[in-house]
Amino acid sequence: MNNVKSSLLRQLPFLAILAVALVGAAFLRPYLGFEALAQHREALVGLVTTHYLFAALGFVAAYIVIVALSLPGATVATLTGGFLFGLFPGVLFNLTGATLGAILIFLAARMGLGERLAARIDATPGAVQRLKRGIDENQWSVLFLMRLVPVVPFFVANVLPALLNVPLRRFAITTALGIVPGGLVYTSVGAGLGEVLAAGEQPDLGVIFEPHILGPLLGLAALAALPMVIKMFRREARL
Repeated sequence: MNNVKSSLLRQLPFLAILAVALVGAAFLRPYLGFEALAQHREALVGLVTTHYLFAALGFVAAYIVIVALSLPGATVATLTGGFLFGLFPGVLFNLTGATLGAILIFLAARMGLGERLAARIDATPGAVQRLKRGIDENQWSVLFLMRLVPVVPFFVANVLPALLNVPLRRFAITTALGIVPGGLVYTSVGAGLGEVLAAGEQPDLGVIFEPHILGPLLGLAALAALPMVIKMFRREARL
């Protein structure tokens, strides 16, 4: 009985995050979207002008909450950071909020499911165990690839490493560094958002797939994958 209660208590933070994420997806999207930013932009700019430090700390805190609870609006939050604070220090605020939020949801997922799930996978023979062993041997490369490739959802990149029992330090470092390119791109878009809002238009969020941006991102991804390729060739050479 005590073991069951202890297990439920360990899972409670992650289950709470999932519940809040579902509620947020259903009800909060209109309040955390681009339209809300356009509607309140003057009040936000005024707050930054009169109470800069308070606004900066409040923004980072709000970004942490959005990411940690997997609420909709992380991309809009990044744009907002650029719009309110410029490319610099806006990108620092964005990266800080995203990294700390990611660490919180990672810890909640690992505490609730990660350690036991990883132990079960290790104890289960077959393809799943071999897949986990392959990921374990190339954790740095895999973690960087999940951050650099723009098609991997941020939630997946936060939770999957926890389920595979990745060390916190390794997760934190790859997150903080791996989100820099995308963070720079969207913060720069946000920094030019004033003209877009004044024209009553919406920003082009597909800019990250433009060849001049996607190309360097894929180059970084290929560089992150290089150690895996080298290991593969060395293994084949030994055979």
